[in-house]
Amino acid sequence: MADRLTGGDSSLLRRINAAVTLRALRAGHSVTLTQLVGETGLSRPTVEGVIEGLVESGLVAEVDQPRDDGHPGNGRRGRPARWFRFRAEAGHILGIEIGVHDVRVILADLTGQVVGSHVRPVDEALAAEGRLAAARTAVAEALRRTGVPRDSLWAVGVGTPGIVDRAGTVRLGTAMPGWTGLDLGARLRRSFRCPVLIENDANLAAIAEHWQGAAIGADDVVFVMAGLSPGAGSLINGKLHRGYGGAAGEIGALHLLGREVTPERLLSTTGKPLNPLDEAAVARVLRLAREGDEVAQVAMDRFLTRLVQGVAALVLAIDPQLVVIGGWAAGLDGVLEPLRERLARFTLRAPEVAPAALGSEVVAMGALRVALDHVEDQLFAVDPPARG
Repeated sequence: MADRLTGGDSSLLRRINAAVTLRALRAGHSVTLTQLVGETGLSRPTVEGVIEGLVESGLVAEVDQPRDDGHPGNGRRGRPARWFRFRAEAGHILGIEIGVHDVRVILADLTGQVVGSHVRPVDEALAAEGRLAAARTAVAEALRRTGVPRDSLWAVGVGTPGIVDRAGTVRLGTAMPGWTGLDLGARLRRSFRCPVLIENDANLAAIAEHWQGAAIGADDVVFVMAGLSPGAGSLINGKLHRGYGGAAGEIGALHLLGREVTPERLLSTTGKPLNPLDEAAVARVLRLAREGDEVAQVAMDRFLTRLVQGVAALVLAIDPQLVVIGGWAAGLDGVLEPLRERLARFTLRAPEVAPAALGSEVVAMGALRVALDHVEDQLFAVDPPARG
């Protein structure tokens, strides 16, 4: 993509000028050459030369600017102004969530504006091969519905449960059959001719809420994906904290410290471990608690205590401004206030606590943001293109 910026010219100065001009164009609507000169601080001949290259690359288009009365022209005598716009439709990005119960795909243009989406339900017991096939089918359907050709994709972000290393291998993934050890990056890159970026689902949820959700404007954030095995994603100074091996935030592993706090025992209403341990069984316990069942309320209290302990550990380590609660807990009546109260008791400085705002799309939206970040890094890069 660097060559799309420079027209193949490897001049550092030209790349810098192109990046500055493209940023100004991408920030708003159609602008004139004169406006670009003012916004970039570059000379008019420089801007004209850069614009010519960007038009040839397909990233910028010259457009007619109507007068206030709706007729062509600018209403002035003399040489008419030339207007240009960034062609957001010149390429597209994908955000994909491969989850336990469904595969979700969101398609957007080069500004991150969503142009289409598709959700494909899958069985939680589906093997890895079947789940990968479902992901490919969901992508194909999203592209078909929007009329976007596959070769228009510039980057793909993918979210999945589990510990994921930087290369895209799932080092540990117990939520889905056959997921531990799966080289998800390599498997999915066979289906695309663009970069494919793999990340943990809670990490992506934190990124998404910071981008368009409850954490806008907060740079130190913990997102908690509350479920059978809660996980968390953390932003420090606005940047994702993955940890050395990608395992940061795996608070669900706290049960390894003692068998008495396993999910099977926490949510049991019979004195025996919950079996089977699945979402339907847990939903039943939580429903009974809401209806006033005392035994279920005790189980729910244990669940909440365990969640608070995990979140408190992160809060003490990171001291975030905000904790965003997603997953099941985001929809549980009366959970946020007990969380706030207990965190105030168990931490040195209680953070704000808020429910997630993006709902079921949060992971796919985070994957979309990661893909967009990759594209922007390429579009605005000023380093020389790597040589093979």
